[in-house]
Amino acid sequence: MSIQFLRKDDLVHGEVEDTAPGVRRVLCNNPSAFTFRGTNTWIIGRGRVAVLDPGPADATHLAAILNAVKGEEITHIIVSHTHRDHSPGARALQAATGAPTYGWGRHVTPPDQGGEGGDQDFTPDVEVKDGGVVEGDDWRLTALHTPGHCGNHLCFAMDGAAGNFFSADMVMSWSTSVVSPPDGDMTAYMTSLDRLIARGAADRMYLCGHGPRLPDPAPFLAGLKAHRLEREAKTLDALRAAGTATAVELVPPVYGALDPRLVGPAGRSLLSHLIKLQQDGLVVSEEGGRWRAR
Repeated sequence: MSIQFLRKDDLVHGEVEDTAPGVRRVLCNNPSAFTFRGTNTWIIGRGRVAVLDPGPADATHLAAILNAVKGEEITHIIVSHTHRDHSPGARALQAATGAPTYGWGRHVTPPDQGGEGGDQDFTPDVEVKDGGVVEGDDWRLTALHTPGHCGNHLCFAMDGAAGNFFSADMVMSWSTSVVSPPDGDMTAYMTSLDRLIARGAADRMYLCGHGPRLPDPAPFLAGLKAHRLEREAKTLDALRAAGTATAVELVPPVYGALDPRLVGPAGRSLLSHLIKLQQDGLVVSEEGGRWRAR
């Protein structure tokens, strides 16, 4: 099943978009191979509002957020997860507004264990665990703990007939999510994906961490699952053919020809598949970062 990615996004960096009922978007100017055109910051409610994912530490983006809510009050600063393109902006936004921060907790992986990509300085004022509720005057969010992309990743379902669902980086409309160990865990990712699939028609619009809004997400989720299972099968087949291999050595037979700049990230993704296959009892890790099939 192919995935119909959405890569048309005309929102100008720093401007505000009325994306869905009760929800506005401000796009940070931090484009990259992993963030698409930049991080989406979501403004929820009217008058007394929440800001979800204030983005990186960026003075221009902070000014854009504050300008978007001029005449209103920010009462909540919510962080979906502690990657550096999502949470560091919370500090300056809190200093400017005094609003408390909300999130699952600190970054799960310490720097000396491979967690150098995380924001190690963020600690939420209010911890929000699975099923936790964050609410304001005219909005209410229920948290779903969805590890996989990052150990402390939260999605949020918004009350209301529109069926808005903030999927952050668990599901992005423009691309598949990076699952890179140790912060990323493919077994956890697939479990989280199944959980979202099981929600069915409750969620009619995904509002993602990067990329435009995603209407009718069910076929997209099915495509994501099929894609991951196909990649897992190709990884196992390639390893059986090779006898033993490192994750990077498996990139050409699994992915084909790639831009050299993408070989490293592709190897990280394959490593996450290999760890899952090991947990499933299908492969064995050996010395020197090599793997073999059972």
